[in-house]
Amino acid sequence: MGYIMELREIVGNRPLIMTGACVILMNSHNEMLLQLRRDNNCWGFPGGSLEMGERVEETAKRELFEETGLLAKELLLFNVFSGQDLYYKYPNGDEVYNVVTAYICKNYEGTLRKEEKEVQELKFFNMADIPSPISPPDLPILNEYIKKCLF
Repeated sequence: MGYIMELREIVGNRPLIMTGACVILMNSHNEMLLQLRRDNNCWGFPGGSLEMGERVEETAKRELFEETGLLAKELLLFNVFSGQDLYYKYPNGDEVYNVVTAYICKNYEGTLRKEEKEVQELKFFNMADIPSPISPPDLPILNEYIKKCLF
């Protein structure tokens, strides 16, 4: 059982500060990899929460591999996101204030495969065709990426 699940047994649905990482993965055609999440039926970035003693970059790499089967060969720090915009209430009632370290990855290897428990679908999207809905905690990250990296 992971750290967050252990905390949930103690505090129930009360808000937690949850530290995590996500990966903005871009292929050679400048398409972005997004995953359709099972928990909220929204599109978002591969990522998840830190485990005890883990470095944020390790979390990003681990979550990318677990959810997509892809290994990041190089990660570039994009930004750290926090605050009210990253508050989220999961469909099961759990509340979190996310602190997310976002990385950009253009150098990776492996064969794309989804992790069945968490991911409904994995797909690369042209930036003009980003699907909706986007998972609420990922939306500020996506918007900043579009603003800073595409213009």
